[in-house]
Amino acid sequence: MKKNIAVLSGDGIGPEIMRQSIKVLNAIAKKFNHNFVYQEALIGAIAIQKTGDPMPKETLEICMESDAVLLGTVGNPNYDSDTKMRPEQGLLKIRKVMDLYCNIRPITTYDLLMNSSPLKMEYIKGTDFIIYRELISGIYFGKKGRSVDGKQAYDYCCYSSDEIERIGRDAFKAALLRKKKLTLVDKANVLETSRLWREIIKKISIDYPEVIVDFLLVDNASMQIILNSSRFDIILTENMFGDILSDESSVITGSIGLLPSASIGRKNAIFEPVHGSYPQAEGKNIANPLGCVLSAAMMLDYFELSNEAQEIRKSVANSIHNKKSTVDICKHKSLGTEEVGDFLSQYILNR
Repeated sequence: MKKNIAVLSGDGIGPEIMRQSIKVLNAIAKKFNHNFVYQEALIGAIAIQKTGDPMPKETLEICMESDAVLLGTVGNPNYDSDTKMRPEQGLLKIRKVMDLYCNIRPITTYDLLMNSSPLKMEYIKGTDFIIYRELISGIYFGKKGRSVDGKQAYDYCCYSSDEIERIGRDAFKAALLRKKKLTLVDKANVLETSRLWREIIKKISIDYPEVIVDFLLVDNASMQIILNSSRFDIILTENMFGDILSDESSVITGSIGLLPSASIGRKNAIFEPVHGSYPQAEGKNIANPLGCVLSAAMMLDYFELSNEAQEIRKSVANSIHNKKSTVDICKHKSLGTEEVGDFLSQYILNR
């Protein structure tokens, strides 16, 4: 199989972790006789520095013409005080232009890393859920501004029934393939948009009678994720709540460096690790590449190459089991970023 993959390494540790994902994908291509063609493009701070735009037109064209996009990290603290142009604007723009409305973040645990989490083992053992977050609407994309005197500010949160229904149906379909349980997280006791979410999800649920639907207010959900995370299977929520809850959930695994994600639209998709650009680790060969590598596995799932995706996940599980990992999850005799990539690719090729 031939697939054209846009590679947006981005900022900070992005290029380092991306190299490891490419190593692993090349091992998969060799073992399973695929042809992955990579085309690199700029995004974020590096794009601003070279083109004056966090999302250059050329990058958008490359992404739109590709079968999928593999993204590293975006962000640079040098732009934190810049109110006109920030690296993150490139990420928001590509999501909107490519209509990537559905963000998918799996949260799972590894037995060997239970003690790496700040949470007690009895709270997190058996954790295996997926967050479905609406990605291109809500308060992040609503009209925003300030009054003339600058003393008032506003951010509008707006959702349409169509926007809710399309991600809602995706989440129900995912639930059918898993434990047949879906939890909608909202703030329906206060927000009108949340009440619309509940109305639409209740209507959709009629078409999926096998799926048990649960409704939780976001404040309660944030507590339950910490105290009883095994109760969840598919969590469906709006943009801002999903952003917050997925970052909260990252502490369960023991390292945010382990978490992959996918952003899916009708015709396009981006795959990227959840963590940020981590500029303090740039160039030090200590960044954990596993979140980026597991994002590549999600991309292979998207290509309907499930056996190949499972091969990557087995290599990651094997590296953790044998303590062939970076210092964030392996305190003693840890490997560097490059060495972890070498270990994963060799495991795949030698099985």
